[in-house]
Amino acid sequence: MATIITMPRLSDTMTEGTVATWLKKVGDKVSEGDILAEIETDKATMEFESFNEGTLLHIGIPAGETAPVDSLLAIIGTEGEDISALLAGKPADAAPVKEETKATEETITSPEITKAAAPATTSLPKGVVVITMPRLSDTMTEGTVATWLKKVGDAVAEGDILAEIETDKATMEFESFNEGTLLYVGIEEGNTAPVDSLLAIIGPAGTDISGIAENYKTGGAPQAAPNAVEEKEAASTEKASEPIVQEPSTDGQRILASPLAKKIASDKGIQLTQVKGSGENGRIVKSDIENFTPQTTAAPAAASETASTKTETVDVAKPFVPAGEVFTEEIKNSQMRKIIAKRLAESLFTAPHYNLVIEVTMDEAMKSRVIINSIPDTKVSFNDMVIKACAMALKKHPKINSQWREDSILINHHVNIGVAVAVEDGLVVPVVRFTDAMSLSQIGGSIRDLAGRAKNKKLLPTEMEGSTFTVSNLGMFGITEFNSIINQPNSAILSVGAIVEKPIVKDGQIVVGNTMMLSLACDHRTIDGATGAQFLQTLKQFIENPVTMLA
Repeated sequence: MATIITMPRLSDTMTEGTVATWLKKVGDKVSEGDILAEIETDKATMEFESFNEGTLLHIGIPAGETAPVDSLLAIIGTEGEDISALLAGKPADAAPVKEETKATEETITSPEITKAAAPATTSLPKGVVVITMPRLSDTMTEGTVATWLKKVGDAVAEGDILAEIETDKATMEFESFNEGTLLYVGIEEGNTAPVDSLLAIIGPAGTDISGIAENYKTGGAPQAAPNAVEEKEAASTEKASEPIVQEPSTDGQRILASPLAKKIASDKGIQLTQVKGSGENGRIVKSDIENFTPQTTAAPAAASETASTKTETVDVAKPFVPAGEVFTEEIKNSQMRKIIAKRLAESLFTAPHYNLVIEVTMDEAMKSRVIINSIPDTKVSFNDMVIKACAMALKKHPKINSQWREDSILINHHVNIGVAVAVEDGLVVPVVRFTDAMSLSQIGGSIRDLAGRAKNKKLLPTEMEGSTFTVSNLGMFGITEFNSIINQPNSAILSVGAIVEKPIVKDGQIVVGNTMMLSLACDHRTIDGATGAQFLQTLKQFIENPVTMLA
């Protein structure tokens, strides 16, 4: 069934967007997590990924053109599917959800209801800006404020991080695009609210905002005073005339950079062509510009950050539990924990799991690791070796690298391995893309980078999507054997235990050896027992004889 993709609202003030570049063309296959296009908003150029799988059947907004939010952006469906009804504006049969949404929107914007809500509408005081809960992904309907990084009364500069917001996919930093003082917080830490709910109010210090929040909640969203808008536009025009002119890229490609990075670069006289971006696809972000300056400027910030971390650590106190008394503590479920519960329950109760267990001798792998790590600036773990072996085994057994669909089985001939990482609030699975084409040291470096940013909640949603197989390792915790729940839409997940020294039989003699248990959880809808067993045999061969991975 075809799915309509509309122009997303990628910021709280976005009313229209421009398609800068299409990264897919009509007829191309689209997987969940693939980047469809780059969209320019009123604040930034952002990559827009697909949350659907299928074939790109129609492009509604060509590259370079601008359209309002919720305009028809694209249609994804089955190859050869008839979408004439959708293009004619009759989505009743193919997309009932869209029709229902449209009806709801018509009801909300009907003249009678608008008229009823109108009396509560007032003008905002000069310089005051109302900030709403942003829609940070096209599937986001509500968000949870994980942490406020500013409190009421604090000065806020453009680019400052106001809060960390948990979506249905990740915890993301939400930065301010306005300057002033934080006058009001509409959603307290830990609370969840729908998209477009009142998040905060920013304005000049001491401004009377009494009644604004109440008016907003009753449907009368205040309007900005015209003179304030004019002054803001005049200020923007004045600022725009001062920055240096950025040189175009030598290769003719557009330079990807966040608005804040561009502003700081212009203020400091830095050419973006000289800066190497650390963001996704080489995107230049604020930290890249700041790190481009002499190192002496970074030291105070690092010291301040360290001091802040120490202070936070000291403030955390364990509750006092009197002896002999019943004591319970209720911890509110985070958005991440809710999603983990929902998806793992769906996986376990919809996919018929079965587990295959095999014991692997690790003596040769241990010797090989010592030799590899003797090379300067090289650090490879046993987990890196297992992931490399999995990638190579998946190329020999592509049925393990598959996904179940109601009418077909999708075989992935590319290998993207998800690595389960435990974080404070639960579990995330960053993805190492095209793992089979990477060396051991490249795999190790990628995993260390992804795991580090996962624990600091700095992962992008796109870095946690698109896996075709998953590896979960609890060996570092001394767990010798365990069974995992499949990370759908994958068909299998490998559980890796600890390396144990014990007596083994070798050439008819009992000797001391090192072994490791591997458990493969399979979806019986896509993987038969014999197929899973053959994969484990190949995996065992690669791990026990690492030199074979060079063949």
